[in-house]
Amino acid sequence: MQVTVGRIGRPHGIRGDVVVGVRTDEPELRFAVGSRLDTDPADVGPLTVAAMRWHSGTLLVRFGGVRDRDAAAALGGTWLTVDSGTLAAPEDPDEYRDHDLVGLSVRTVDGTVVGTVEDVLHHGQDMLAVRPLGGGDGGTAASGEILVPFVKAIVTEVDVAAGVLVIDPPPGLLNPDEAL
Repeated sequence: MQVTVGRIGRPHGIRGDVVVGVRTDEPELRFAVGSRLDTDPADVGPLTVAAMRWHSGTLLVRFGGVRDRDAAAALGGTWLTVDSGTLAAPEDPDEYRDHDLVGLSVRTVDGTVVGTVEDVLHHGQDMLAVRPLGGGDGGTAASGEILVPFVKAIVTEVDVAAGVLVIDPPPGLLNPDEAL
């Protein structure tokens, strides 16, 4: 599975540097000199990092073979990815990468199947976007999505190997009619 680590933006200067919008917690590792990055669209890459530096809080990268502003501009909008198999497991057992959570089956503590994790959102509070099962599943919504705060009080267990995430939902989370 490919994991996005950045997106190439505008050129910077005349020597082929580009601004990269970072989409990883480990930019120094992912964009280290010599790192090979796959691309989307695939025919643009792979690209190898020739130089990287931070400038006023912005990551600037030069890729091998990109020697001028015109060549850098041609890369604009390209997504940079790595194979998830190359990522080391997090040191903290309570830390997960988004791609580890997407696709997990969501169940309540009493075993009721709620749905499947479709996405992980990071907007102030980490939230799991869960696609609910349709009808007859113990009162969960039949369409749309359920946003589950990714906090220990609600997400009581994550078993990536078994493909299961267990939640203890407060009243109203799965069925708004049950809200206090």
